[in-house]
Amino acid sequence: MTRNQAQAPPLVLTVAGSDSGGGAGIQADLKTMLALGTHGMSVIAAVTAQNSLGVQGYWELPPEAMRAQLDSVLSDIGADAIKTGMLASTALVETVAAVLAEVTVPVVVDPVGVSKHGDTLLAPEALDAVRSVLLPAATVVTPNLWEVDQLTGVKVVDESGLREAAEAVKALGPRWVLIKGGHLPGEPADLLFDGEREYRFTAPRHDNRHTHGTGCTLASAIASYLALGEDVPSAVGKAKEYVTGAIAAGFPLGAGIGPVDHFWRHRTS
Repeated sequence: MTRNQAQAPPLVLTVAGSDSGGGAGIQADLKTMLALGTHGMSVIAAVTAQNSLGVQGYWELPPEAMRAQLDSVLSDIGADAIKTGMLASTALVETVAAVLAEVTVPVVVDPVGVSKHGDTLLAPEALDAVRSVLLPAATVVTPNLWEVDQLTGVKVVDESGLREAAEAVKALGPRWVLIKGGHLPGEPADLLFDGEREYRFTAPRHDNRHTHGTGCTLASAIASYLALGEDVPSAVGKAKEYVTGAIAAGFPLGAGIGPVDHFWRHRTS
């Protein structure tokens, strides 16, 4: 088979913010998608000035610019799965949610509220739109514990609180909820819940501070595995395994927190 006759790999579209430091956001998403054997495409919602020390500023794109990107990709190329990340404002959340409501492919929503360094990446007034129109369009939503609190008011202090958090987020309308418990003490544990079934995923905790981009990477990995044909529990399990390895291989960059290594499976010593 010649190159021109080759079949395209599964297609995954990310709708998120750009990270100028390359560790999170659009850049992490595309690296993850490539590493897992899919073709990544991007719709940029915002541009950040960001490095290993934090986010120095961000600028939203106009809603019409984001809608034009979405229409361009989906009308011509299409997608086998879609992942959303930083959407910044009410207008951008509502714009992407209107498109997602019409698609039939799996949608993974990472409800990004703050950066790894604690910098706000979502306007407070946009939370209502996330709750009312974005989460109901999600096949899987992947909040961390801070985002659970932000969205529902539920505060999780130990692993026993994960189920309550999952039920509270599930009530907002997604088909599946993955509560990320990595910030709890002990072995990192995540809870996947669809309103009836419950799956718990654990992994070793690696002594590595270079974890920038973890949430973006996990959500993109889930979307990639869904595009590759896995069901939701299998996609989450495989994504958890991938991101755990990426954390273990995270490397220093700049003077602050370095990124996870998206290419860890392919590195040669």
